[in-house]
Amino acid sequence: MGFFDSHLFSAKSKATQQQEQEAYEIWAFPHGQKQRDNLQSLLYTLFPKQTAPTTLIAFLTCKELYESELKKCGTREAAIDMMISKHNKFRQMVKKKDLALYIALVIADADIDDRCQYPTADEIRARVQETQRGKTK
Repeated sequence: MGFFDSHLFSAKSKATQQQEQEAYEIWAFPHGQKQRDNLQSLLYTLFPKQTAPTTLIAFLTCKELYESELKKCGTREAAIDMMISKHNKFRQMVKKKDLALYIALVIADADIDDRCQYPTADEIRARVQETQRGKTK
């Protein structure tokens, strides 16, 4: 057990911690390991200079915020606008220059099915460019 193990000082039982971890994994990757592997491969392609844990944490932070805002707002556009406006709260994990890519990934992830086929990195980048062009008009 490492010094920075988040469970080290937890008052929860090991069984409770395990259940919470499993529930989180199901929320994060409802289609299982294939989804996780495909997403991590895409993250590596989009962010080759960053570590896998760094990009995954940033992605999951954005996914959690997006889903929370979507429940409140009801539309994708409003949820995305709220994510952008709240970026200061999570800027330590997601750099401003990378936010649009993460948002595009979160949207792609929301549309994923059992085949777990994400758009390519070039398609994600094109979606970002298209969105940015639409906002400058």
